[in-house]
Parts: sequence; structure tokens; C-alpha cells
Amino acid sequence: MQCLQLLQNRNWICYLASIWYRFCVDFRKFNTNMSYKVNSRSSSASSSQSNAGCSGRTKLFDVILKLLMVGDSQVGKSSLSLRFSDNKFRENFVSTIGIDFKIKTVELQGKKIKLQIWDTAGQERFHTITTSYYRGAMGIMLVYDITQEKTFDNIAKWLRNIQEHANEDVEKMLLGNKCDMEDKRMISKERGEAISRENGIKFLETSAKANINVEKAFMTLAEDILKKYPQKDSSATQGAVKPDRDTDRSGSKCC
Repeated sequence: MQCLQLLQNRNWICYLASIWYRFCVDFRKFNTNMSYKVNSRSSSASSSQSNAGCSGRTKLFDVILKLLMVGDSQVGKSSLSLRFSDNKFRENFVSTIGIDFKIKTVELQGKKIKLQIWDTAGQERFHTITTSYYRGAMGIMLVYDITQEKTFDNIAKWLRNIQEHANEDVEKMLLGNKCDMEDKRMISKERGEAISRENGIKFLETSAKANINVEKAFMTLAEDILKKYPQKDSSATQGAVKPDRDTDRSGSKCC
């Protein structure tokens, strides 16, 4: 009798254990399903809010223009780009290593124009790096220092680099920088105008320190690019303005 009673108790315990196990399994499934439903609703709500935000978002710009600045080291390319983009000037400026980059959004012809300003290093050891940025540039500023004869003489070298590595129809502008330093002038304004006429490009004398003609130079170059290149909607082309012709001509290097 005792053995039979023990056997019945064991069966009863196993029965209760099986019921408890089944309850735990079902409860876990229930929690999993509820969590899935809650997460699905949250994801759907987040997605709807995100789409609503995207559809109502204002375009930040209509067109992107890529501008390049070339010239010898220490002529003031970085100072010019800093003055234009941030309206700042630093007396002690460190030479650019390789390439620097600035962005400024302006309004021209009723459109928001995003200017990408690539400031290249003038040292010869960075020549291979910097020339790779010529391709795709829509406008190039050639900068020399009016107080340094050599920087003016090297403009011919920079023009050859543009001819070899940039698009044929890239818009160019010549800038004689540091025009506030009249007491140290070595290059007359007439010489700058003469070389610009010879090469069919516009010319301005500028000063990043005194903020002379800096904005005028960048805005004029941007306007000339817009006149030359067809404008495309940023929603379709990600804002890039591209020449009509094929840029993959022989002689160009890939960037």
C-alpha cells in the first residue's frame, strides 16, 4: 500500500510539473507576440513620421558648384577662402597640407547655390595630390602675391596644369592678392590685367586681410559658371552642375 501511494504521489507531481511547464511555454509565446506587435506599431509610427518629415523638408540648395584655388604657397589662398566662407582672417596662417575644403551657400539668380571651395597646397611635393582635384572643377581661381615676383611668374605654370588636368571649358579667374600692401608691391595692376587679357580670363586684385574684392571674386566666378553650364534640379542630380560635353576625354587623369 505504501509503495502504491508513493507511486501515485510521484505521478501527481509529474502531472503538476507538466502543467507548469506548459504554462511557462505559453506565457513566453504570449509575451513574444505582444512585443512583436508593439515593436511593429512603433516602427510603423516612426516610419510614418520620418516620411512625413522628408516630404515636408525644405531643400537646402538647388545647385552645387565646385571651385578650385591654385597658386604658389603663401599667396593667401587659404586666407581668401576663410574670409569668404567665415568672414575671418588669421595673421599667422599655417600652409595647407595637400588640400583644404570650405563650403558656403549663397543665392544667385533666384537659386540657392552651394559652393564647394577646394584650396590646394602650392608646394611642389603635393603636385600629384592636388592635380587630381582639377578634374570636375567648374571654376578655378589662380592666385598670386603682388609682393612676390616669383608667384606671378609661376601663373604660366598653373595655367599649363589647368590645361593638362582640368576640363577644357572650365571657368577661370586671376587674382592678385594682398593688394593692401602697396608699400611692398612688386607686380603692378597693369601686368595682372595684361596676362588676364592674353588668356581670356577675368582679373581682380584682392585682399583677404582688408576684405577687398573677396566676395566679388567668388560671386563673379559663380555667376559666370551658371551662365556657361546648364542648371539641373538638385532632387534629380543631387545638386551637381555638370558640363554637357563628355569629360572623359583623352589626357585627363581620373581623380
